[in-house]
Amino acid sequence: MTHVSEGPRQHTGHQPWSAGRNGKQARGRTATYAEAGVSIQAGDEAVERLKPHLQRTIRPEVLGSVGGFAGLFKLDVAKYRSPVLASSTDGVGTKLLIAQSMDVHDTVGLDLVAMVVDDLVACGAEPLFLLDYVACGEVRPDRVADIGAGVALGCQLAGCALIGGETAEHPGVMAPHEYDLAATGVGVVEEDAILGRERVEVGDTVIAMGSSGLHSNGYSLVRHVLLGAGRLRLDSVVEDLGEQRTVGEELLTPTRIYAKDCLGLQAESELRALAHVTGGGIPGNLVRVLPNHVDAVVDRSTWCPQPIFNLVQRRGRIDDLEMESTFNMGVGMFAIVAAGETDRALAFLRGRRVDAWVAGEIIEGSGNVQLVGSYAGG
Repeated sequence: MTHVSEGPRQHTGHQPWSAGRNGKQARGRTATYAEAGVSIQAGDEAVERLKPHLQRTIRPEVLGSVGGFAGLFKLDVAKYRSPVLASSTDGVGTKLLIAQSMDVHDTVGLDLVAMVVDDLVACGAEPLFLLDYVACGEVRPDRVADIGAGVALGCQLAGCALIGGETAEHPGVMAPHEYDLAATGVGVVEEDAILGRERVEVGDTVIAMGSSGLHSNGYSLVRHVLLGAGRLRLDSVVEDLGEQRTVGEELLTPTRIYAKDCLGLQAESELRALAHVTGGGIPGNLVRVLPNHVDAVVDRSTWCPQPIFNLVQRRGRIDDLEMESTFNMGVGMFAIVAAGETDRALAFLRGRRVDAWVAGEIIEGSGNVQLVGSYAGG
């Protein structure tokens, strides 16, 4: 977010000209970038408002200051035996439409960071830095600052630096209130500490970490079944959600960031693999860390999904298979640990106030996820 543009800039020192008849050039009043819908002044103001947020994320390895052409990060290779860089790119998806409709923009930045850094940590990598990209129909400094504050807070929670990015103004492509977000993160992991399916063994324990709700996946379906065809409004209070919480407030609940919890767990126990539960739900993501000779058995009766999942399923008449292949169903991350490390892993996570429990085990099989039982309270 440290630079604002519509695309490649072209500068000229010539006298402004306008086109006359027969293609000839004639002196006269010329169009301006602002008249075309791009305000350099607003962009500069947005950058100035972002700087304090970026400063809170700075790590010792960050070189230079905000506003350069590239973010600089000095990797101290002496700290590692055999460092491997990991990278991830992601966005927030149509959850942004909820934020835009409610004119609340300080939470989606947290979602953006979570989607990137928790993919990085799934291989055991420590997130080092992140660069973000905001495309909007009109640069509104207050709104950009709110988004940036959320991104910066997310980076603080993940322990990574926000070292740069881009805010692009796209008049004619997007409406003035519309915007989209994306980010790329880079992390580092020792080569012999990379987590994944190669480490998973029969007898390992599957530990679940609770989600904060829907996180950032499945929102096209959620909007269709809850908000489409005049069903509910974002300011509707639904008893199912409890605490007089509106539908909009529930849908904007930020995605939980597990990065520091998972890195600590890796240091404290024999961690085999991590599965970040995003698009594809529990079966679609847990299967990604299973070797071909094992299955993961996950017992639904070990937890109760938050009320929002039941509300979406009931209102949309969605079958169980569709729900579980679309949503996280109350689990944002799975950790697979050696059987003898179960108690230690749970104690560590609970000590960090992570809602964690034993959800299943690894058995002999053919690389599949077996969901058994019924959800508690269902």
